Amino acid sequence: MEYILEVKNLTKEFPGVKALDNVSINVKPGEILALCGENGAGKSTLIKVLSGIYPHGNYNGEVYYKGKLVKNNNVKDAEALGISTIFQELELIKDLSVRENLFLGDLPTRLGFVKWDEVMAKSVESVREIGLDVDLEKNVRELSVAQQQMIEIAKALTKNAEVLILDEPTSALTTNEIGRLFELINQLKAQGIACIYISHKLDEVFELADRVTVIRDGKHIETKDIKDTNRNELISMMVGRKLTNLFPEQHLEKKEVALEVKNYSVLDANGKKLVDDVSFNVHRGEVVGFFGVVGAGRTELMSALFGAHKWGKSGKVLLDGKELKINNTQDAIKNGVAYVSEDRKAHGLVLGMSVGHNITLSSLRKMGKVLLNNTKEITESQEYMEKMAVKAPSLETIASSLSGGNQQKVVLAKWMLTNPKILILDEPTRGIDVAVKYEIYNIINRFAEQGIVVILVSSELEEILGVSTRTIVMREGKIVGEFDKGTATQEFVAKYATGNE
Repeated sequence: MEYILEVKNLTKEFPGVKALDNVSINVKPGEILALCGENGAGKSTLIKVLSGIYPHGNYNGEVYYKGKLVKNNNVKDAEALGISTIFQELELIKDLSVRENLFLGDLPTRLGFVKWDEVMAKSVESVREIGLDVDLEKNVRELSVAQQQMIEIAKALTKNAEVLILDEPTSALTTNEIGRLFELINQLKAQGIACIYISHKLDEVFELADRVTVIRDGKHIETKDIKDTNRNELISMMVGRKLTNLFPEQHLEKKEVALEVKNYSVLDANGKKLVDDVSFNVHRGEVVGFFGVVGAGRTELMSALFGAHKWGKSGKVLLDGKELKINNTQDAIKNGVAYVSEDRKAHGLVLGMSVGHNITLSSLRKMGKVLLNNTKEITESQEYMEKMAVKAPSLETIASSLSGGNQQKVVLAKWMLTNPKILILDEPTRGIDVAVKYEIYNIINRFAEQGIVVILVSSELEEILGVSTRTIVMREGKIVGEFDKGTATQEFVAKYATGNE
């Protein structure tokens, strides 16, 4: 058996859209196949066919598993065969224990009673197999995102998965956690388990994969051995043209100091300092990047500046020499502070609402003093939808139906409509493909050129150094280093972030 899973001439259509167009891919036992493509290329649709979300008869073409034609009607059918999918949005029930989640939907029973002894014994075996040390009685919400990711993999192994599909598994993990995940994936590979790995992070693709398949506009472009390609070729296949630079040229002129943060501290519920006596400033005409490992205090600092941190804080924030009093997010918006959260789905958008309504969500007072002026709302949202180059059929399109990149553009449009003086961007390109990243970098530069104070928080060091004109490094709640563009390498900055300088 050369291939454990084969897709032949797969076509999937939605009203007015051909999401997959005659796509064929395959994966061998004990092989890691990377699946790459821009947002909207068809990767998610392909995953949903393989995982049984789109049942047999709902698409044209054939799927073979161990040489036999697959006719899955649902996810359970796919899992029964040995195909398990771990989606970017983890499918765990946070208020159930680890052991309950491991056997979710498959609890062993006898005479109508759950065989808890068997559940516990198999749970111990499953977490031991993946090298995870965790209390099985803990509720899942008490675990870190990395631990939850591992629990999803353990859950797949309890179902005897032989094909594991991983969709953007590292988007919320630290460098060390990513390393542990890669060790586990390679361990499963050695056991003969096939893995289809979806990621926008090309460095991960080249570190992990044996082969890579590129999909663009619903079509299979090419499959290559990873050793026979390179980053530039892969990007060209993904976007359909040569993209010689990952970051656009900057033509920024550093001007006067606009934002001053003085002796700023942020506390948690127990009075512990998450941010400890931090001071920094931002000039007009620059993009200041904040880098640090998880726990450095970057997000806590930014959410507090926006008035979203619910515990204690102290220190001063001045804009153009005038002290800002920000006790909540409403105060922040009134003072011209905008905050693009690291989790756009949870805190940036109302997914079930239209694109137009999402764009005006933070500017409703501008849309009418007593009653909403529908004409004004439509006009304003259309204008900012075009300014941010949001690709959507209309303003009425539901936000959840957009690709990740276009969802992020809607978030940016929402905040630009508020006419911000300070724009804080927390992980603005997470889960976004390389071409849309380039668009967002151009948008960031445009904001800075307009005199908006721009702060960029990112866990991708290459992005921080490529976009920021100045980089501030945080560790354990303190600022430990500051570098102008071009004065430090990735390795040098990483040493400051980890305390090995």
